[in-house]
Amino acid sequence: MLAPIDDFYLTKDEPNRSCLLSMRDIILSFDSNITAEWKYNMPFFCYKGKMFCYLWIHKKTQQPFLGMVEGKHLHHPDLIFDDRARIKIMIFNPEEDLPVDNIRLILNEAIDLYRSGLIKLPKRKN
Repeated sequence: MLAPIDDFYLTKDEPNRSCLLSMRDIILSFDSNITAEWKYNMPFFCYKGKMFCYLWIHKKTQQPFLGMVEGKHLHHPDLIFDDRARIKIMIFNPEEDLPVDNIRLILNEAIDLYRSGLIKLPKRKN
């Protein structure tokens, strides 16, 4: 039996499955402090234990998207609120190549929020 997080990816139809798996790999390889977790019945990625971003399928378009938890602080033109107050999303056409450079710019801008202290990280246990 698969773990729920693995089941999420493997039960998606192509080309969404490949797009989501590629996104997962981009996110996890971006920084060693990013970890994959299963929260709220969806694949989340945490930065040093703090919720950072997630992957999902857009209800209306049925396209994969990257949700940035602290999106209200991010100013990349590819990010939209899409009826959300805090989270901004970046929607992908799974038939096209992923905009890897833009994804990395967004991930870096988001991590800078945590590094700068604007977004507080959980206290480390000794």
